Amino acid sequence: MSQGDERGYGGNEPGGRTEDAYSTLGGTRQTRTRLPGGGEDGDGYGRRPARNSRSLIMAVGVVVLLIAAIAFANQGGGDGSSGDNGKKPEAAGAGPTAATGTKPVQGKNGTIASGFAHDEQGAQSAAANYAVALGSAEMFDKDQRHDIVTSISDASKVDELQAGFDADYSEQFAAQIGLNPDGSAPTGSTFVNRTLPAGTKITSYSPETAQIDVWCSGLFGLTGDESTKPVTFGWFTVSMTLTWNGTDWKVMATSQKEGPTPVTGDNPVSGSDEIADAVEQFGGFTYAR
Repeated sequence: MSQGDERGYGGNEPGGRTEDAYSTLGGTRQTRTRLPGGGEDGDGYGRRPARNSRSLIMAVGVVVLLIAAIAFANQGGGDGSSGDNGKKPEAAGAGPTAATGTKPVQGKNGTIASGFAHDEQGAQSAAANYAVALGSAEMFDKDQRHDIVTSISDASKVDELQAGFDADYSEQFAAQIGLNPDGSAPTGSTFVNRTLPAGTKITSYSPETAQIDVWCSGLFGLTGDESTKPVTFGWFTVSMTLTWNGTDWKVMATSQKEGPTPVTGDNPVSGSDEIADAVEQFGGFTYAR
């Protein structure tokens, strides 16, 4: 109820203006005759001091407003433990735009997030984070690749996955895209390989295993005037089989396919130097759903 709806603002409520022109003496409908010189009224009572009816209404209104204000302040039980409308105050740090669902993980395994929730949301979050790691420039460096694969893989699948990724990221493949044999970019160039998840989908789930698809966009290529593989933008889907190892979700198998791919926009293409500067200045994200 707003203060404008409180009592004393019209109608038949106390303090409202009456429609009975004869009720100024308490509703007796008696006609008063005022005698000159401060005599008595015709009803036998001594003359009352002149009183403005508006003043009476205002006085009653003030009292009603004070009562309403006190009642409004004490709504919710008056024990000081609740806020407006009887609602308990929100926890510290909460706000109207606070994210919902399980909070993002706090742990890290090297540079990769860890400690995902043991539920569907946690499995999706793990898959999105792992897709970012597996689609990074660091995968072209053998030592960093082995650290990434060891971090995200189930212990029973580490050797198998390592062998598969070593074959994918061979020196021959590095040479095809213009990289040095160790996976580094030539002098004067910047290698760009970033995976940007756009969404996740559960294809199957149980407390022990989960099949997750991660729809991604990606940046890939070399900046520089001599590059024959300029940075391009693509869309693909990473599919992962995850298992719960008792403390976290880990990768059992992974694969990738093209699309779904939306229509390319009409943004003007940036120059190679601008792309290189953006890669250096804008840090990549990890994703927690």
